[in-house]
Amino acid sequence: MEALIPVINKLQDVFNTVGADVIQLPQIAVVGTQVIIVSLIMSLSMLFPTGVDGEEWGKFLHTKNKIYTDFDEIRQEIENETERVSGNNKGISDEPIHLKIFSPHVVNLTLVDLPGITKVPVGDQPKDIELQIRELILKYISNPNCIILAVTAANTDMATSEALKVAREVDPDGRRTLAVVTKLDLMDAGTDAMDVLMGRVIPVKLGLIGVVNRSQLDINNKKSVADSIRDEHAFLQKKYPSLANRNGTKYLARTLNRLLMHHIRDCLPELKTRINVLAAQYQSLLSSYGEPVEDMSSTLLQLITKFATEYCNTIEGTAKYIETAELCGGARICYIFHETFGRTLESVDPLGGLTTIDVLTAIRNATGPRPALFVPEVSFELLVKRQVKRLEEPSLRCVELVHEEMQRIIQHCSNYSTQELLRFPKLHDAIVEVVTSLLRKRLPVTNEMVHNLVAIELAYINTKHPDFADACGLMNNNIEEQRRNRMRELPSAVGYIGEQEGGSGTWRGMLKKGDEGQGEDKTKPQSSVLASPQKGYAVNLLDVPVPVARKLSAREQRDCEVIERLIKSYFLIVRKNIQDSVPKAVMHFLVNHVKDSLQSELVGQLYKPALLDDLLTESEDMAQRRNEAADMLKALQKASHVIAEIRETHLW
Repeated sequence: MEALIPVINKLQDVFNTVGADVIQLPQIAVVGTQVIIVSLIMSLSMLFPTGVDGEEWGKFLHTKNKIYTDFDEIRQEIENETERVSGNNKGISDEPIHLKIFSPHVVNLTLVDLPGITKVPVGDQPKDIELQIRELILKYISNPNCIILAVTAANTDMATSEALKVAREVDPDGRRTLAVVTKLDLMDAGTDAMDVLMGRVIPVKLGLIGVVNRSQLDINNKKSVADSIRDEHAFLQKKYPSLANRNGTKYLARTLNRLLMHHIRDCLPELKTRINVLAAQYQSLLSSYGEPVEDMSSTLLQLITKFATEYCNTIEGTAKYIETAELCGGARICYIFHETFGRTLESVDPLGGLTTIDVLTAIRNATGPRPALFVPEVSFELLVKRQVKRLEEPSLRCVELVHEEMQRIIQHCSNYSTQELLRFPKLHDAIVEVVTSLLRKRLPVTNEMVHNLVAIELAYINTKHPDFADACGLMNNNIEEQRRNRMRELPSAVGYIGEQEGGSGTWRGMLKKGDEGQGEDKTKPQSSVLASPQKGYAVNLLDVPVPVARKLSAREQRDCEVIERLIKSYFLIVRKNIQDSVPKAVMHFLVNHVKDSLQSELVGQLYKPALLDDLLTESEDMAQRRNEAADMLKALQKASHVIAEIRETHLW
């Protein structure tokens, strides 16, 4: 089991080289209440000497292989490095200073010495120094693999210990907290720490150990650690004889060593799994960054081909990355055709915007100067064209929606399917520009075709259409009936016309202001009204529009109903044709054309020797991210090998 701590030290070294904190290694964090002038995070790894026999020496990570045999020089280097990372104004930094001490007189141990909890800013420290230090301490002790060493002075109130208070925030049950009581020799006369050392005051699962520190005078006089430990033992034997063998610096070191070994043993299986998972993730990340480009021509052609393939696959529904949050690609185009466009056409009323008065006016206008005996067919054609024309706008909107979706597919492919393009922002922008330009060129062609589909329907009103036979038969029967009725009523009708020609009073009466509303159907909208004469001007009756808003006769009502039925019947036929032909036109002229020509368009526009160097220029941070991922992968692989070296017996 003694080999476990060196393994963790090796792992610590591995991850320190890449500055990573993705692995939460087992460690001991020291949380104290004293104000530390030199604010730092010091990782202190004590190992048995290797290479320097019988000599104590130290080595910093930031000074590489330099050996320090003078511990005064080590203290000075700590101060220098602290000023470098956190400034000389007593600030703090979360960048750790890593120090290894090699000595034949110490046990294997790893400590993280955190800044002391302070309440009042000292010197030029910022006003929020307390908050900064708390956040820094919590960052380390929140690690579930961390043993918390809560340091409290014996001559203070234990119940209000800041160190214990912070420790309880992340370890409320005290399962990974070890309390250390310092300054036992500085308690007031007549008092002792017996209750505290017996565990009656501070409830912690890992126990409580009392120690005697060197005083500031001892430090100034350079009193040795060995002498300090000897004096500490003498004090404990005198003051706390029954507890002497369970307190003191040596006992604390052995206890920490034992706790850390057992803690490492418990954490090691999970640590193995975590390292293997991260290694796989970083391998995948590194693969997505790709290798440095060697053959530019081949790389460019490969990226162009892959993008074109993924673009087409997204339309076909065979893309590698299937979107689950929303419809995209071919699925959205299908939705536009059969849901958006289809429902929009179905919502168009065949007689929308067409009133009965409009129909009657068209019938009357189609008769010319003579009253018609039958319903003129030209009125039907005139009105049905007007209604069919209304199908053009939703059809063109369908083209626009498909065009927008094909534009969105570009971004979808860039984000999910061809991550290699992120390495080359200029190539990515160039591909987007080429595809956008191709789509832009196809848009007017497709719009023209859709416009022509509607124009074709307007060019020839096929009243012989098979689906129009029933409606047409209705019209013919109605016309035949009207013809027979007209023939029977012809003498009286001719007499009526003669009266109209012989006396214009009735006709002129229709033009009198105020008479246009007589017999008017108030429920019908008026298509025109009489113009009011301006004051002081004579009125020319020939300039006044003829009123048409009035109650319809039975014949007029019947004629309008026939025309409306015919319009509705023929409109539904045309709408069905448009609903079927527009998606086909969009697929042929836009979607399929882009799919078929995308590869050749990209190659023709971008695969040029003069553009290679520029298009395949990596983004500024891509090389750095690739190197960082490679370093992390290497560290994880090395860490995996380190753990693999441990025999199974070391776990028990």
